[in-house]
Amino acid sequence: MKAFTITKYGPPAEVFHMVDIEAPTPKKREVKIRVCATSVNDYDWCISSGKPWEYRLLFGVFRQRKKLRIPGMEVSGIVEEVGNEVAKFKVGDTVYGDISYYGFGSYAEWLCIDERALVHKPGWMSFEEAASIPHASMLALQGLRAVGEITEGMQILINGGGGGMGTFAVQIWKHYQAHVTGVDSANKLDAMKTLGCDVVIDYKKEDFTQGNQKYDLILDCRTNRSLWKYLKVLKPGGKYVTVGGASGKLLQMLYLNPILKVFSRKRVKLVMLRSNEDLDFIQKLIEKGGIRCVIDGPFPFEQTPLAVQRFGESAHLGKIVISMER
Repeated sequence: MKAFTITKYGPPAEVFHMVDIEAPTPKKREVKIRVCATSVNDYDWCISSGKPWEYRLLFGVFRQRKKLRIPGMEVSGIVEEVGNEVAKFKVGDTVYGDISYYGFGSYAEWLCIDERALVHKPGWMSFEEAASIPHASMLALQGLRAVGEITEGMQILINGGGGGMGTFAVQIWKHYQAHVTGVDSANKLDAMKTLGCDVVIDYKKEDFTQGNQKYDLILDCRTNRSLWKYLKVLKPGGKYVTVGGASGKLLQMLYLNPILKVFSRKRVKLVMLRSNEDLDFIQKLIEKGGIRCVIDGPFPFEQTPLAVQRFGESAHLGKIVISMER
């Protein structure tokens, strides 16, 4: 089968290599999927670029550990073979999911993964849509509902509102009738308005942390500022919720949060993702037309390095999807 592998750090165009390797065979609780679509996530960019440098402590200091060398953590496809203890799926089922809890490797024509990493894909949903949903929409939903405890009428800001998670978050917030401010680059502002943002901010022209507007909840895809700057624009009792970002800023949150609890009602939270847990909720919203998938691409499989580079440059609008052309 054809797959993209990486064995050293650097620009995706230089370190991604398409190779022919033997197709995998499923273990007893695994299903073998013919991959129809996959997507690009922060993990794929970090494991190829080696940035931020701190991630190399996880991936390998000088080169990636062998088991990480086929990236890809979201998949949609068709079950072609099942292990002898698989109970959830049968051959011919269409499936999708965030597989990162059980492994990686969706940048390939076939993939074997534990059945618990997948859910059934409905017939009305395209493979490209399915590949765009699991990781980004779960971060958005859990960041808002479980961690941010969103209620109707809140004043909410999303930093990175035009990306994969951001475009889901904007639409989910409008489902709760919140007043939404979206922050991103100028080329994404019109799209964010169309999705439901009441206010949009070009981060290159305006720093929202220097403004007078206060927010009940900030959902941050970037974590690229000092924690104190975010706290300045939170209302008393407000929450700052991040899904990840610059490791130095995350460490600052870790050490300062206990102190903050003593002196302030404002709270700082990190989303600890529970993969695929609420996909049925998102699926129902999409089916009813309450939200839609915003897809950047889809890119053909051969252009996977270009797609990963596009993510690293934050040039994408919505979720970058890669389609396997047969």
